[in-house]
Amino acid sequence: MQNPVKYLSVMLLLSAICLFTHTSNAQEVIHEQVEEMPVPPGGMEGFTKYMIENLNYPTSAKEAKIEGMVMVTFVVKSDGSVDAVEILRGIGGGCDEEAVRVVKNSGKWTPGKKEGKAVAAQMTLPVQFKL
Repeated sequence: MQNPVKYLSVMLLLSAICLFTHTSNAQEVIHEQVEEMPVPPGGMEGFTKYMIENLNYPTSAKEAKIEGMVMVTFVVKSDGSVDAVEILRGIGGGCDEEAVRVVKNSGKWTPGKKEGKAVAAQMTLPVQFKL
């Protein structure tokens, strides 16, 4: 039997939430609108491959036939590290925790830029779990 991860439908629409700018606990300004969006390691093609290879469909979610989209929000800091990973909308069954895990472990990103300078940027990632 082949790995079920290969059949997972992963939506990789990264987008900034354009509401306002705020500061984090580390006092780094987090921008929700930037001129150049952060880029994951390997670009979108590399990120898609990473998600397919590393996102595991939780057993409890499979058994309960849970499907749907988990909305994850996170910050790509000015040094490219991923921080403040949170669920905006979850579906349960362990899928929320799995989506957070893969985002946290996604590696160093190329940070977003504003006025030519690397800045922290708020990101949103929809992760689709489909049996």
